[in-house]
Amino acid sequence: MPSDVFPGADRFGAVEGTPPVAAAFAGNRHLGYVYLNSDVVNSVGYSGKPINIVIGLSDAGVIVGAKLVEHHEPIVLIGIPQSKVEHFIQGYVGLNYRDIPSVTRNGPPVDIVSGATVSMMVIGDSITRSAIAIARATGLEGPGQTGGQAAPQETRVVDEQKSSVEDWQTLIGDGSVRRLHLTVGEINKAFERTGNRGAIRHPEAGDADDTFIDLYVALVSVPSIGRSLLGEEGWERLKQRLQPGQQALLIGGEGEYSFKGSGYVRGGIFDRIELLQDENSIRFRDRNHQRIGDIEAEGAPELPEIGLFTVPRGMAFDPAAPWRLQLLVQRAYGARDKAFLTFDLGYTLPGKYTRVAQRPAAVGVPPAPASSSALAGEIGSTQAESALPGAPAEEPLWQKIWRTKLIQIAVLLVALLILTAVFFFQDWLVRRPVFYERFRIGFLVFTLVWLGWYAQAQLSVVNVLTFSNALRTDFHWEYFLMDPLIFILWFAVVASILFWNRGAFCGWLCPFGALQELTNKAGRLLGIRQIEVPFGLHQRLWALKYIIFLVLFGLALYDLALAERMSEVEPFKTAIVLRFIRSWPFVAFAVALLVANLFIERFFCRYLCPLGAALAIPARIRMFDWLRRYRACGNPCQRCANECPVQAIHPDGVINPNECIQCLHCQMLYHHDQKCPVMIQKRLKEERRLVVTTSKGRAARTEAPAPSSAGK
Repeated sequence: MPSDVFPGADRFGAVEGTPPVAAAFAGNRHLGYVYLNSDVVNSVGYSGKPINIVIGLSDAGVIVGAKLVEHHEPIVLIGIPQSKVEHFIQGYVGLNYRDIPSVTRNGPPVDIVSGATVSMMVIGDSITRSAIAIARATGLEGPGQTGGQAAPQETRVVDEQKSSVEDWQTLIGDGSVRRLHLTVGEINKAFERTGNRGAIRHPEAGDADDTFIDLYVALVSVPSIGRSLLGEEGWERLKQRLQPGQQALLIGGEGEYSFKGSGYVRGGIFDRIELLQDENSIRFRDRNHQRIGDIEAEGAPELPEIGLFTVPRGMAFDPAAPWRLQLLVQRAYGARDKAFLTFDLGYTLPGKYTRVAQRPAAVGVPPAPASSSALAGEIGSTQAESALPGAPAEEPLWQKIWRTKLIQIAVLLVALLILTAVFFFQDWLVRRPVFYERFRIGFLVFTLVWLGWYAQAQLSVVNVLTFSNALRTDFHWEYFLMDPLIFILWFAVVASILFWNRGAFCGWLCPFGALQELTNKAGRLLGIRQIEVPFGLHQRLWALKYIIFLVLFGLALYDLALAERMSEVEPFKTAIVLRFIRSWPFVAFAVALLVANLFIERFFCRYLCPLGAALAIPARIRMFDWLRRYRACGNPCQRCANECPVQAIHPDGVINPNECIQCLHCQMLYHHDQKCPVMIQKRLKEERRLVVTTSKGRAARTEAPAPSSAGK
């Protein structure tokens, strides 16, 4: 409705123009314009698809309304309440397009939602840039600034015939390579100007003159620059990769701050750098990135981080027009709280690499001059210092997070030590059936309530897919260390696989597995009859989880974000992370699995869990077999097979280690002299022996002579 996005409006005019806009009216009075952000600027998010927002811009140039209408962002679909996203969007309502550059120079006007940095940045950027573009296109900037068909104009294009090779100093001197140098002192002062008290209380460590980041960028799709920086062989390889008209950048840096960050390890997107030209923005993904070892130009510095970034196909980018690389600087001042700043590194291709060509001007929004933040321009043009050796580095974020979670880490380590003792001294535990049952129920309650619902340390197949993706791209331990409980659990799982199998996690440390077992026990107490799945059918059904895992793994090779969405076949996020506070389809799916579990114990674990399948594959390398069996197991006794909660015991008595969850129930039966036939026979023999021994003792006492009275 008109009033949903433009307060006071009662109707819209026709959608028309380039870019397309609709006029907003109150009766016959013109109020302003309404448009879709993705029609004006690039709004492609983390998912690789546009985030669509309808925006209202008044005749005074004020953003009067904004409404999210469609998105495919996995982090918002899975773990971030949409209300937080809508609150973030509303933070831009009330801004005048003329004030946007000064307001947003020190980061967005509203706090970025924790855990959704990339998505929020795309939303904020698309709102602000589209507002400026619509203001220009509709004439709000005044005469001479309106859109429409301009007369043919003289323009410049890249001269492909020029391919001379230059040294590093020449490339730096003529602007072929641009540099942004930021010191620790400059970063600290920039955060002080934001007024964010949390960020101010956590300044960067080191001297004020220490290098925070020394960033270099060059357009290497230009033949001369490419040959100079990549060498002849590197340039030829790049030419083979590039499609006609496609461009590529070389970005290198050193210092305490990485321009790559860790976002591309998790989901394949570089969240700290963005290419901006006019109202268009371009973000790079891991598939657009190639690591470079060294810069080939004579005299070039040795940089620890060098990457070759290709502009994605279909993205509008003019190499001969001015553009800028925007660097996002983030500062963590809590386990999940962050503050943000942006710095622009402007780039204009030197005239010696271009030639004059005649072409008509673009229809619609005229190009805007490239701008950069005052601070970045001042710093980038004047600083020439190199990094100082021996500068103290700031404490990594993962270490800060570990320090804030010391109590949780200690509790988890104690639980893991107890569980390790259970496995090493399992005979002592299972010989005491009553204590074993109570201990197991207590540990499962701890796993569900504390480890799952409180600490939210639920492992997922997404962790496996992310790790495998990191190994294929650019592996960094720092990302995986960001969540200490998850990291410790994964370390424990890997260690347990060598000794036992996946069951140490699936049977004891998986919160959703614990929820299934506890609800099934409750169902049994209520008299719910269990369904016995024939072993032949059971064997075929358990293959489903391996198929699901292989499908997810294949999708991850193509698009990790898509694989993350498809991993919703796991109900872990719904039942454990979000505690069933979610939209009804996800809750219904999780509840349906729990209902099935009431009739078939651990239904999801048996047949559908891709994480269990992923852990079962490497578990075949286990070094020990700790589960004890009798020769009579399976022939003729079937008690263990019938009582196994996941039917991991074959009719012949053999335990399938790929399906076993190490619950130790079969080991309890192994020692139970009231349930195991072998132990029953031993008990009966022992009882008979005691009876015979007792009878003989009594007979001996009866036949013994009476005491003599001679001594009396």
